[in-house]
Amino acid sequence: MVRNILMFSLLAISLAPSVLHAQTDTPAAPAQTSADAVDPAAIQALKDMGVYLLSLKRFQVSTELTGERVLADGQKLQHTAKAVLDVDRPERLRALISSARSEREIFYDGQRVTLYSPAQKYYSTVPFTGKLNVLVNRLEEKYGVETPLADLFVWGTPDAPFDGIQSAMNAGQDFIGQTLCDHYAFRQGNTDWQIWIAAGDRPLPRKLVITQRNDEARPQSVSLIDWNLKPTFSSAVFSFKPPKGASPAELLPRKTK
Repeated sequence: MVRNILMFSLLAISLAPSVLHAQTDTPAAPAQTSADAVDPAAIQALKDMGVYLLSLKRFQVSTELTGERVLADGQKLQHTAKAVLDVDRPERLRALISSARSEREIFYDGQRVTLYSPAQKYYSTVPFTGKLNVLVNRLEEKYGVETPLADLFVWGTPDAPFDGIQSAMNAGQDFIGQTLCDHYAFRQGNTDWQIWIAAGDRPLPRKLVITQRNDEARPQSVSLIDWNLKPTFSSAVFSFKPPKGASPAELLPRKTK
């Protein structure tokens, strides 16, 4: 029998707010910035990164995330999580997400998307067709499921989050691991975010920091990103086959006001 279980109790997936969805419901105070605060070269760097990301057809990307949760008294608690994504554009994805608290998996083979919780052995499958940028937006908007590194599938498309950028600057260069990166900082609504993009002809994002400004504690998430542009996975990894003992569960849309 198919179990009717709320999404948030079974298969909710959230590593950290993406740049796309980091904006809060409450509007930010009017920005005290001028047009000069937005460096066109910083915006162009994001566009160049997006063009390069769209050119990648088959790759594996992984991230280690450190996020903060703020208690009622202002004390911060830090948590970590990991995710590995196998990608075969335009319409295939597998994401494995793990932390000390839970494990979650997403499978998309171009015809259906499945969310699986190994610990509970429940899975939910819904029909879906479309490119990956459409998929990640649909999962978040309809079901409240945030795909790890969702922005990677949106940069370079018309949905890229350029609206509302109040300031953009080049913050110099840093090494992320052994990779020399150009460091950029942006302010957008109630969010400050920084990105480190590999210098040279492969402008891959290597680090992302998001700071929530609407909370006095300024909680942050930090994502370190590694790339494998010559992966060895087979096409079979995108198709979900229920493990022995796994049971289906209905994927319920999120409640809207």
